[in-house]
Amino acid sequence: MEAAGGGGRWCVVTGGRGFAARHLVAMLLRSGEWRVRVADLPPSIVLDRDEEEGILGAALREGRAAYASADLRDKAQVARAFEGAEVVFHMAAPDSSINNFHLHYSVNVEGTKNVIDACIRCKVKRLIYTSSPSVVFDGIHGIFNADESTPYPDKFNDSYSETKADAEKLVMRANGRDGLLTCCIRPSSIFGPGDKLLVPSLAAAARAGKSKYIIGDGSNHYDFTYVENVAYGHVCAEKTLSSEDGAKRAAGKTYFITNMEPIKFWEFMSLILGGLGYERPSIKIPVSVMMPVAHVVEWTYKTFSRYGMGVPQLTPSRIRLLSCNRTFSCSRAKDELGYEPIVSLKDGLKRTIESYPHLQAQNQRSISKASVFLGNGNLAKTVLWEDKKQTMTVLLLLAVIYYHLFTCGYTFITAMSKLFSLTALFLFIHGMLPTNVFGHRIEKLEPTNFHLSQVEAHHIAHSVSSTWNSLVGVLKSLCRGNDWPLFFKVAFSLLVVSILSSMSSQSAFKIGIPLVFIGFKAYEKWEDTIDSLVGDACSVVLRFGPSQKSSRHKHADN
Repeated sequence: MEAAGGGGRWCVVTGGRGFAARHLVAMLLRSGEWRVRVADLPPSIVLDRDEEEGILGAALREGRAAYASADLRDKAQVARAFEGAEVVFHMAAPDSSINNFHLHYSVNVEGTKNVIDACIRCKVKRLIYTSSPSVVFDGIHGIFNADESTPYPDKFNDSYSETKADAEKLVMRANGRDGLLTCCIRPSSIFGPGDKLLVPSLAAAARAGKSKYIIGDGSNHYDFTYVENVAYGHVCAEKTLSSEDGAKRAAGKTYFITNMEPIKFWEFMSLILGGLGYERPSIKIPVSVMMPVAHVVEWTYKTFSRYGMGVPQLTPSRIRLLSCNRTFSCSRAKDELGYEPIVSLKDGLKRTIESYPHLQAQNQRSISKASVFLGNGNLAKTVLWEDKKQTMTVLLLLAVIYYHLFTCGYTFITAMSKLFSLTALFLFIHGMLPTNVFGHRIEKLEPTNFHLSQVEAHHIAHSVSSTWNSLVGVLKSLCRGNDWPLFFKVAFSLLVVSILSSMSSQSAFKIGIPLVFIGFKAYEKWEDTIDSLVGDACSVVLRFGPSQKSSRHKHADN
């Protein structure tokens, strides 16, 4: 399976291409004590440029590392990946944000059963399982300085936490079977370079103007853990199990791993956002205000989830998660595993921020005024031709609507009926077509194409709210009475609307639609020139106004 060459013992890291697992693989290779087999789902390993030029790329070329494609749900694949290994670091897990019990159970529980069976079959000596602190969180009550004696809750926050707890129990029960030694690591809120969730999500929220809000009073504390410390915690666990005395202390136990520096949740978010150059959270929204809204959202999801509604972000459990304490004691890991953080929270934050230069605020593409006015969403992409395929589709649809509503002389109800009939006929015929016609591939429409996903619904809502806020901003500026360029723009826009409204529906449709698409695109392309011309015109008016006024005053004085 692996290339020949290189000394040392073999270990396996499942989910080895994941965020924390990549750092563990690199740490194991740097130690020089291990040859590492990276096990993950893809059929082959694809390295980033930094990895190609770094220790992993070199180790793969020299035979000190190898890749094994393995689905944890396939016993045979797992067994092949573990052949000849002395230690297994079981870090693989499905996406925790996906609300899919079947997926979570099949990977976290059934997959972990296969991992344990393969370890016993392949005579693996030590199994270190990456669990989660969420196994002791019920989604309602905060946790402050919890230790490993904290029991599992009667009801878990979600299916991911529940299945991780089930897997943790399996690993602890497997300790001692045919000489296998096991323990479980519970790293809290991992962050660091290579993270594709926390920092990118924060930057995206900041660019959308949503990073200024704090849910609750902002006093809740969290334990965040730098990713290198998480990797080191796994190494400490393996070293402890490898000695006879250490095995007596640690085998069959669970351990919380943190940076040992609890910090206010919103202060941590502020440090990242501020470090990237974005606005820090400052506006506090009471939980009592958000919770009723969250309950309505959750009820809506429970009612419409069967029709494909996506999992909402705004739920009571998430509100509690953002506003409650979640801190954990590392005393047991310190005393029994010899674990101490090797990177401080301050240094970890610094390294993390420096690793995302492309997300820095000053490196983001400037957004045109036209796009801002249109809400920075799908409407802006369509009208401003940013998504040409989407724009052409909308224009074709508008042409069909124009034909049926105006050209054919149908009544509105008749026209809409014919449009729906044509749509149904198209979908029916398209569904009957084979996937390949005379060598041309036919893209099939999946039922999910007609679902309004959570992200799409969010974009629509954001577009509407952004457009409304833009209009409110315009009104505020007009009320100050000192922005003549803006006044002329508004006056011109209202004049256009007035002219269109005086026309027949057919004429307004025929002239208004092209005017919108061409007008906004022209303004985006020549924004500075148009603003400059309007500004010059305003200057002329302003110079003319005061001179006339002073002239009148002079005549009055005479």
